[in-house]
Amino acid sequence: MRNHGKGFGRALARIPHDDYGDCCELRHSDNLVSIGLTVYGLRPRDLLDLAVAADEVGFDAIWLGEHIALPWGYSSEHPTHDETTPGHIAGAIVDPATELVDPLPALAAAAAVTTRLKLATGIYLLPLRHPLVTARAAQTVHEISAGRLMLGVGAGWLREEFDALGVPFQGRTAALEEALGVLRSAFAGGPFENPGPRFPFGRVQVSPRPVDITLVLGGNSEKALRRAVRLGDAWFSSGTPSFEDAARLRDRIARLCAEQGRDPLRCYFRTEKWDDQTIGRYHAEGMTDLVIWADQVWPSGDLADKRRSLARAAEQLGLEPDRADGAVARGVIRHSDGS
Repeated sequence: MRNHGKGFGRALARIPHDDYGDCCELRHSDNLVSIGLTVYGLRPRDLLDLAVAADEVGFDAIWLGEHIALPWGYSSEHPTHDETTPGHIAGAIVDPATELVDPLPALAAAAAVTTRLKLATGIYLLPLRHPLVTARAAQTVHEISAGRLMLGVGAGWLREEFDALGVPFQGRTAALEEALGVLRSAFAGGPFENPGPRFPFGRVQVSPRPVDITLVLGGNSEKALRRAVRLGDAWFSSGTPSFEDAARLRDRIARLCAEQGRDPLRCYFRTEKWDDQTIGRYHAEGMTDLVIWADQVWPSGDLADKRRSLARAAEQLGLEPDRADGAVARGVIRHSDGS
């Protein structure tokens, strides 16, 4: 079996065969290994340039975070501020220099200029909008993209943002769960209704047919993990967990899935670094859906330089753009018998 990846393949080769466990079963035909890009603070035109380039060189997805507005002088702290989390963003998460982008229109535009790149919100602040509005917008993006949208949602943490929009901050997790139920009903197709209490409405229809949109839930707390296992199709890490915290979160989600008697939840982890040794370490631990920070491989400056930087990263990671069902990392684990 030929090793298409350069740096990534070298990282895998350095790890003893017995340490891989189930990872030894990965093959080129399996869509089990993915590397996406988490994007925050890019202007819309730059985001589209990145999407085009990422689509060409083989990244699996772009994950677009959001805030609707910057509350001037806010004091709220991100839920991961007291965790053993490497802080990727220096200073305030939202500051006057942060470029805020509406994620669903931006992803719709990205859908129009790409062919296979998955388009994900990471994450979308679901309680800040009426879920019927979100359902309609998400289905539109999903159809424009030919089924490539992954809707990552969370409850939000910035109290002052809720205040600015006139949305109650207290009870936002209950609102999140109710909104998820509305989305499920809307995506099922046909008429439905919702008794409330946050979003009551009579019989309506958003789509005449079912729409298969993956709902990804975020959050690292015990309550968030339980909610993801109970209500989600996948899970996306909040912040940038350390390798040790990522393994702990993965194990906790696996135990919760077993307790609930459900299939394992697909978990997407942001990583602090993207070098082949780091990625190989995650893969050896069985964490194979990884998301790296776009600003580490898409520097500021000339577009040609940005594209070259991204292409070099893709080559080092062993990515190839020839899969219609999503790019995968092509590093192959060679067994001692050469197979």
